[in-house]
Amino acid sequence: MTGDHYFTAEPTTPAQPREVEFSVAGRDYTLASSSGVFSAARLDPGTAVLLRKAELPAHDATGPLLDVGCGFGPITCVLASSAPAATVWAVDVNQRARDLTAANAARVGAADRVRVAAPDDVPADLAFAEIWSNPPIHIGKAELHELLLRWLPRLAPDGVAWLVVARHLGGDSLHRWLVEQGWQVERHASQKGFRVLRVTR
Repeated sequence: MTGDHYFTAEPTTPAQPREVEFSVAGRDYTLASSSGVFSAARLDPGTAVLLRKAELPAHDATGPLLDVGCGFGPITCVLASSAPAATVWAVDVNQRARDLTAANAARVGAADRVRVAAPDDVPADLAFAEIWSNPPIHIGKAELHELLLRWLPRLAPDGVAWLVVARHLGGDSLHRWLVEQGWQVERHASQKGFRVLRVTR
């Protein structure tokens, strides 16, 4: 065992490259992954539900779009593929995850439109048309709330955020908390124990 988590900034776990295959909206993806990042061996079940049940951006969307906690980049790559004119920002504290996302953006032909960044490197004046996240529940409730309070206010006035949270990990309580913070929250879908939340101003 090591002290690494997928939210470790610089994983010390030796990199063990692998590939993850999945399909979304009729397109097949084969992305590079590695040990030391979130859901390294497969498309996370929550991410799969999010990408299946949320409303992917329109083909002519220009963004900018944001993937918070991008991991090796499955959400980023799907967003960039769905909206070929959009700029997608992919944010993660994990350097290995960021490197993989950049490589995977190139795999899907979107390297010129994907901006991979550490959280502090995202321009402060940037507002996002859409924010997507399978948020890192395991960092703890206080830290999760801090993360959401950091990024959700970056939503454009008419923007939409899509979040997926497992019911048994507090999906319904997070829904209530977001409402208490003044957000409009709709439980857009439920599948396989996950809640897909649509969040607007």
